[in-house]
Amino acid sequence: MPSKERAGDHPLAIERDAVDLLESLVSISSPSCSEQQAVHTLVDWLEQHGWQAERDEVGNAVGVRGSGPREILLLGHIDTFPGEVPVRREGDRLFGRGTVDAKGPLTAFACAATMVEIPDGWRVTLVGAIEEESTTSRGARHILAARPAERAPRYCVIGEPSRWDRVTLGYKGRLHLHVTLRYPYSHSAGAGRLPAEAAVDVWRSIEHFCEERNRDRPDREFNRLTPSLQSIVTDQEGAFGTASLQVGFRLSLDDDPRTLEKSLAPALNEVVRDGPKGTELEWTFSGAEVAHKSSKANPLVRAFLRGVRNSGGSPRFVLKTGTSDMNVVAPGWPDTAIVAYGPGDSSLDHTPHEHLELVDLYRSIAVLQQALSDLLQG
Repeated sequence: MPSKERAGDHPLAIERDAVDLLESLVSISSPSCSEQQAVHTLVDWLEQHGWQAERDEVGNAVGVRGSGPREILLLGHIDTFPGEVPVRREGDRLFGRGTVDAKGPLTAFACAATMVEIPDGWRVTLVGAIEEESTTSRGARHILAARPAERAPRYCVIGEPSRWDRVTLGYKGRLHLHVTLRYPYSHSAGAGRLPAEAAVDVWRSIEHFCEERNRDRPDREFNRLTPSLQSIVTDQEGAFGTASLQVGFRLSLDDDPRTLEKSLAPALNEVVRDGPKGTELEWTFSGAEVAHKSSKANPLVRAFLRGVRNSGGSPRFVLKTGTSDMNVVAPGWPDTAIVAYGPGDSSLDHTPHEHLELVDLYRSIAVLQQALSDLLQG
């Protein structure tokens, strides 16, 4: 049986426990769709520390403490961006894929929530969700489907790196665009455009569209529609050339994905209208997620502010230009207070230098323990 002692009474013990868990998780490669070994490791850890834990129907790791109707949901993700980062310690730093994004935050959730007492009427649920790094977010969507608005958690914390003394209130939205261009060849010594050049024209028309949309918006990245050219590939089909473009958009709160899809059509059709006879353009959209920004005026935010201050920090808020599972669940839970939190520098996400300062892991556990205790007494 697990010990009934709270590791909060033994700081060195919880620090060792946290590092052991994190190192175990990051030592297991778990890119999207290959998470199950890491899921089993987390489920085993939770069971050993007194949680009711299981692998759910889609493959998420799920742990529950308490049994009341009021729920605090700690929604992290256990999958990682592809690519290996050798796991190693360098002083107070732990290197490895997922130390920051987002097994570090998930470890902080597990350790902090293990230490708090759960009063009657409450339960704390921890989820290590699958496929967050893919466009499906299948793990978070399953959690959302199991909790319609009338059974939504009272509080939800998304496990993403924010640094230990910052609280993330929002994320930009997302939309993917795939364009296929078929364009007649002309001689490279002539005046006509080549298919590859026409493909660049498509990208420039998209850039111009976004510039016009941003003209009267505040000059702050969170408030702007931002395009990115992710790939462009050209090929030849006899007298015609083809080009395939992958474009990503980061959406502001003012950008509805469906409206944006309709508005982009004239800009894309310009290439067909201005091109030579035989020009064809097809496009499809995918991966739509709306932007979200949470209010500061709720008990969840106040609990985190107190937790940071009590741990010696000066709390700050941040708005992220990427996306997270907050974009998935927040629209379905309009009455749930939701933020993202976790140790780590998000500029290290997906990089070959990904690492976590372990002192920040310890601090984030203290902040989470304080915040959870405050909420559970409310």
